[in-house]
Amino acid sequence: MSEQLQQVLQNQQQQKEKQDKPDKEEGIVQLVCFMVDEEEFAVPILSIQEIIKPIETTRVPSTPDYVVGVFNLRGTVIPLIDLRLKFSREKSAYNDDTRFIVIKNKNQRSGFVIDKLTEAIRLKESDIGSAPESLGEEDNHIYGVGQREDRIVSILRIESILKRTF
Repeated sequence: MSEQLQQVLQNQQQQKEKQDKPDKEEGIVQLVCFMVDEEEFAVPILSIQEIIKPIETTRVPSTPDYVVGVFNLRGTVIPLIDLRLKFSREKSAYNDDTRFIVIKNKNQRSGFVIDKLTEAIRLKESDIGSAPESLGEEDNHIYGVGQREDRIVSILRIESILKRTF
């Protein structure tokens, strides 16, 4: 192997190590942020299967109001949860910003109706505070509160939202 090729490979390895180190040393969490009503929430980016524009849903009898119904995504039937209703907010008509976020948690898949995507962010774990103590552990949908320079983002506890209560 030529000396020049070895140098290029060594430089690539050093760059990769530099990219990997901040995540390990600082505990970086990657999140996707979105709006529900006037509040900003986030979920871990690795829990998202995909984000789609609203499609036709079928209502399922005897489910809570926040379960909009189910939809078919390439042969997989996925339940759809309206986060506005889940968080006791008023229902809103879909608009051009409305999206369905398909979440995967273990072997379970569900969709969340959100009002608007905002951004993907990286937060240090040290910038994530614990959920407010006033919330009961059982009903707490908040994993933590991310502190940004200009705002606060509530990070959702996916398993809590997907927990069946019906």
